[in-house]
Amino acid sequence: MSLQLIWTAVAVYLIAGLAIAWLSRSAATNGSGVDMSGYFLGNRRMNGFVSALSYSATTYSAFMMVGLAGLTYAGGVGAFGFEIVYFAGVSLVAIFGPRFWAVGKRFGYVTPSEMLGHRYADRRVAVVTAVASCLFLIPYAAVQLAGVGYLLAGISGGAIPFTTGVVVATLLAILFSYIAGIRSVMWTDSLQALFMIVASTLVALLVVHSLGGFATLFDTLAAQHPAALTVPGPGLFSLTTFLGLTIPWFFFSLSNPQVSQRLFMPASLKSMRQMLIGFLVFGFIYTLVSVLWGFSALVAFPDLSQSDLATPTLLASSHVPPLLGVVVMVGILAAAVSTIDSIMLTLSSMLSRDVYANLAEGASEARQLRVGKWVLPLIAVLAFLFAELQLSLIAVLSVAASTGLVVIVPAIIGAFYWRRGTAAGALASILIGGLAVIALYLSGAKPLGLPPGIWALPLASALFIGVSLLSRAPSERAQAFLAAANGTRS
Repeated sequence: MSLQLIWTAVAVYLIAGLAIAWLSRSAATNGSGVDMSGYFLGNRRMNGFVSALSYSATTYSAFMMVGLAGLTYAGGVGAFGFEIVYFAGVSLVAIFGPRFWAVGKRFGYVTPSEMLGHRYADRRVAVVTAVASCLFLIPYAAVQLAGVGYLLAGISGGAIPFTTGVVVATLLAILFSYIAGIRSVMWTDSLQALFMIVASTLVALLVVHSLGGFATLFDTLAAQHPAALTVPGPGLFSLTTFLGLTIPWFFFSLSNPQVSQRLFMPASLKSMRQMLIGFLVFGFIYTLVSVLWGFSALVAFPDLSQSDLATPTLLASSHVPPLLGVVVMVGILAAAVSTIDSIMLTLSSMLSRDVYANLAEGASEARQLRVGKWVLPLIAVLAFLFAELQLSLIAVLSVAASTGLVVIVPAIIGAFYWRRGTAAGALASILIGGLAVIALYLSGAKPLGLPPGIWALPLASALFIGVSLLSRAPSERAQAFLAAANGTRS
């Protein structure tokens, strides 16, 4: 694929994205100022259709078409099971989504960490949750940047260096998120989501046709790569590996604040239901397409040196016409950018709202907003530096980040379902649980032969319950919180 075609497509995407972002800025301000809720939550007035597309684009990022396709290439059909477990975990949104929305509307929460700090009547909970989220989400943001680096390097045959692709994604994310905050991101996300699902599906069907059709594709897999169609597969997956990957992924919709923060944004519960239904339809189609890309690449190019190059290699091959290949490339680029700018906005809102505002008591909303905008580029730079390390499989690194975040889940569940939960329990589960996850990954230790993804949630749950039972619960705050959470569900 020619460099001129690649850069022309990127330029067209940039111009279209900036135009939409500026239009959203005009709609957001409408002659008035923008506060924290307006910049980071879109004034809690997002409709169901836009919310569904934005939720999809944010969740299904470079991980899918690059990471999940690469995981399928390396691990076979087990990758489909891995993603379906995440898909099943979205059912948690049906349970917790209305509660997040209700308490957010009642108490004016901007971030999930602010919610936990208020619920447990201790601002240290908000600060620790925000810092832990930054610690584990920056590597996940780096995954999106690395996905773009692999994509542009692979589709150009190495003519575009990995670092150049990462720089392009970083700059695009900063531009789109800075212009008008979450409203800009959600509007551009909507365009990106429609674009990537249509383009990737059509081109996937074209690739399968070029390989002889579905019957020929799976006959070839059965004959030449039979392990790819069996469980546990060709060597990547085992039962413990599978559980270590899927348990954190199941709780993704709760543990990842860039996702759970969006539960504060819909204009109504009806809009939230529309968001969830739209996301489920989008996600199921995109999962099938991504797995199909991985299998197609395994048949067409069985000897790739790196499995994350499966999709870029296919797009640059004779199986895909250059024009269609560059269309899918832009779709994947858009998906990665939508996730990184959502992460940047969420982390900047947490650092300004939950860290800065608690350390600088009395800081105004305007001051918090300025600080949030200042730290956006810093988060992007940190993610860029991490991406340059080019660590591991994209899919595996994504799950490692989610493993660290899953230690926050007991405090979230306890906030809504256990009056006896305390700030001390929340702090112990997040701090000690998070440090344990980091220690396990850095040391490579697997107690009892089990990976960190299996240990993280039980350890954090035990700490949360045990320490809560030994400390005093904020009963009045818990009662008010639970009343707000349950009051709108009738």
